[in-house]
Amino acid sequence: MDALSRTLVRLFIVPMAAALAVLIAGAPGAQAVTDLSVVAEELRESPVYVDPGAEDILARSDAEALADKIEDADEPVFVVVLPADYPTRDLFRNLRTETGVTGLYGIRLGDGFDARADSGVLSRDGVRNLVTAVRGAGDAKAQLNDFVDGALRNTGGSAPGSWSEGSGGDVPVGGLITVGAVLAAGGAGAYAVVRRNRRRHEEERRAALERLRVVVDEDITAFGEELDRLDFHPAERGADDAMRADYEHALDAYEQSKTFMAEAREPEDVRAVTQAVEDGRFALASLAARREGRPPPERRPPCFFDPRHGPSVADAVWTPPGGAEREVPVCAADRARLADGLDPAVREVDTDHGRRPYWDAGPAYGPWAGGYFGGGLLPGLLVGTMLGGMMAGPGYAADYGAGYGEFNGYGGGDVSGADFDGGDFGGDFGGGGGGDFGGGGGDFGGGL
Repeated sequence: MDALSRTLVRLFIVPMAAALAVLIAGAPGAQAVTDLSVVAEELRESPVYVDPGAEDILARSDAEALADKIEDADEPVFVVVLPADYPTRDLFRNLRTETGVTGLYGIRLGDGFDARADSGVLSRDGVRNLVTAVRGAGDAKAQLNDFVDGALRNTGGSAPGSWSEGSGGDVPVGGLITVGAVLAAGGAGAYAVVRRNRRRHEEERRAALERLRVVVDEDITAFGEELDRLDFHPAERGADDAMRADYEHALDAYEQSKTFMAEAREPEDVRAVTQAVEDGRFALASLAARREGRPPPERRPPCFFDPRHGPSVADAVWTPPGGAEREVPVCAADRARLADGLDPAVREVDTDHGRRPYWDAGPAYGPWAGGYFGGGLLPGLLVGTMLGGMMAGPGYAADYGAGYGEFNGYGGGDVSGADFDGGDFGGDFGGGGGGDFGGGGGDFGGGL
């Protein structure tokens, strides 16, 4: 279903259905509350649903604009506006079950707001941060627009196919003629919209590259400082061919990394840069070992928490906040911190919501991490994180490159039916900012 058809449906069919629902609700013995199956059916056709009893919260024109924004971005973001007295018990969990589509679900309930997401679309911390950022955003229009803007920058995957499919029902011939005439008249406008969206997409990728450039320049600078500190001279006493080969390898990698970064035009180009830095840093570690009379170290990936820490020395068990336990490669210092029950020294980067660990900072960091950790290792390291969820989405490779390994699980917009992690959709409405999943077994306990 194209944008024009969706608009026609919203202008005529949806209002008629809503009016009918109100009439039915007002009939003797009828239930006034809209059944979640009806809400879910609407969400499979459009990303925004406003209950007939909540039209005073968000105007129809604002809902349509919000839906168009989500559909144009092709992201699995769902927005529901319900009256304040709508039953809240297991609301998110039951809505997700009825809809059967992976995504990020935001619900405005009267004056309250909260959200939940499949972990393959956005991590729990990511959801919590989004909700916290918009809780004081004023009226529903401002709040939901802020939520959607933040969601479109951070979610993984793509929109469900049902948003773009036809209705499949019989369409009157007169309606087809009318729609055809309007489509012909609006062809130039549709082309302009496509160009505008493409231009916006390219601007976002350029902005991602510039943000990455800051982080990669820090990596290259740190690598150069390590070269200086080593203070190796090929002609120094005790130097042998193996040491000179390591040193030459490190110098070549240093120059390569600077050249690759200067030539980078897309975020995925950064992968070659960090690959060169990782290779050169291991050559330095080998050189340092030879100078001290130790055998060269085993080739291992860099420290997961911050590749600037150098090659890892072991694998350690680590559990990210709100995530599952996994083994990650660690440097000696971070291994000691974890053994003492302390937090590791995590590489944080700037985001629109402040400093965040790189694995919760956005999709552009996939190529950056991919150069350091290679394809086969990366999925296991990033499982359950925001970045891992984005890289699992079907649209990620087109924007940021492929070859990072097999990220299993559903991406955004996939039809999974009732097969989803109920913990992602549990918790009290308004009690934890979309990420506080304790207690209640998924029951909503007020907080509005």
